[in-house]
Amino acid sequence: MKVCVIQPHYSTDFADADKCFADQLALLEQCDDSMDLIVCPEACDVPVLSKEADKFHDCLARFHDRMMEAARNTAIRCHAMVFICGYDPSDEPGDHCGWRNTTFAFDRDGNIAGKYNKQHLTPGESSSRHLDDAYSFRFTPVTVVEMEGLRFGFLTCYDFYFYENFPQLARQNLDFIIGCSHQRSDTHEALALMSRFCAYNTNAYVVRSSVSMDEASDIGGCSMIVSTDGTVLANLGSRIGIASAEIDPAKKYYKPAGYGNPPSAHHEYVEKGRRPWKYRPAGPSVVRNDDAMPYPRVCAHRGFSTAAPENSLPAFGAAVALGAEEIEFDLWYTADGEIVSVHDRKLNRVSDGQGFVDEKTYAELLHYNFGVHDPVYDGMKILRFEEILARFACQTVMNIHLKTPSNKVPWDEAMLKKVIRLIDDYDCRRYVYFMTGNEVLLDQLRTLAPDITRCAGGGDDCWAIVDRALAYDCKKVQLVKGKFNQEMIDRAHANGILCNVFWSDDPDETRRFLDMGIDCILANNYLKIAQTVKDHIG
Repeated sequence: MKVCVIQPHYSTDFADADKCFADQLALLEQCDDSMDLIVCPEACDVPVLSKEADKFHDCLARFHDRMMEAARNTAIRCHAMVFICGYDPSDEPGDHCGWRNTTFAFDRDGNIAGKYNKQHLTPGESSSRHLDDAYSFRFTPVTVVEMEGLRFGFLTCYDFYFYENFPQLARQNLDFIIGCSHQRSDTHEALALMSRFCAYNTNAYVVRSSVSMDEASDIGGCSMIVSTDGTVLANLGSRIGIASAEIDPAKKYYKPAGYGNPPSAHHEYVEKGRRPWKYRPAGPSVVRNDDAMPYPRVCAHRGFSTAAPENSLPAFGAAVALGAEEIEFDLWYTADGEIVSVHDRKLNRVSDGQGFVDEKTYAELLHYNFGVHDPVYDGMKILRFEEILARFACQTVMNIHLKTPSNKVPWDEAMLKKVIRLIDDYDCRRYVYFMTGNEVLLDQLRTLAPDITRCAGGGDDCWAIVDRALAYDCKKVQLVKGKFNQEMIDRAHANGILCNVFWSDDPDETRRFLDMGIDCILANNYLKIAQTVKDHIG
């Protein structure tokens, strides 16, 4: 079958919009009935740089319907399958109304056989163009469109960079990966490398269409067709025009599955030895990070601590299983440098032990029963910070209260660096923030990990909490019930600071806090307060 890619000129000058769109239509007109598969670039209905929302919507108003009609007519006239990328208004229940970056698959009769929504939106697509991105924060199955017994998968532009998705594509037994793309800043060498790597790892033909930045440019462009063994069959470089290749979609690439073993596809060989627990947190359990998680929130204080012992895996697990946006827990370091989660410095309330947690070794602490107050949890051991990360990294936001014997004592720098290293080991820097009222510690944190969000706590003066947050560049404050007022909330918000409150288990009180503008409520009874917040905001 004959596979074709088109590559039009792209302009960064919005005044060229009409010409660039006309050039795209002219290239489609050059396609003929010898072609079986035609792939066009990303954003064909926005054919020039349009970062501003008004320019973006101006292009859609003028070009979207014409683009769709041109794709339909090309499919019918050429009796070809046509893939064209543009924008599509979202209409799924529960999602906000907006446009999506969508690849449309037309069959040979001009009917839409399926759609693919770009899975990895660039920051600008969300913030400047305000595209609908709600679907990208939840699990969705791999999009596969079937036509004529062939299976088509998709990668749109930015999607090409997320190599962890390639094994998921490979498992779909695809014949083609359709890549409607821009990738305007990458070199020709890099673009070829990415496309070849994708084809080799998925055992599918990669058909990638892009735009020419200029015929003399060495970046962008490179609309290409790549075979299953990674061989580039056609590559336009920066030329404007059409490229094609004759291929047999049934021809796959098989290699020995290790020296001397029978042949298999590369991804099949890799799957036999895969160790998914070695990799970054991934999959449907991963939630939005702290910057993206919506407000108002409920933070499960020491976990769902009315359902299980505080600062325990059962308490955290119960909260996460019920959908907690945040969990809160407390950290101390032991005499021998282990990081443990327990609220009190004294051991007698939370265990059958005596003395201070920071004066005991971890081995000594393991002798104590931290489930002593509940027979169901009798014999439960003290919890290490790393155990929390191993179970819940990226499954919830973590409000980490770093504890000290007084608000004048810093953390040992090596211990603080260990906490930060563990956060990085579990790839959840964007899912955590540090809470403390200790100004010495806030200053340490600003120096050692300036990009990890800091939350100012009550410290020695709860009424000065907003001043403390401003002095130490904190993005959040954790107000103390009975020791704050509306003026403090308003001042914090005026300075871009979010407001937690410690704490509420009372629905009426919770509603009053929400009406005052509180962003996040710490609760011991997570389920009751989460339901109150949900009902209150509608």
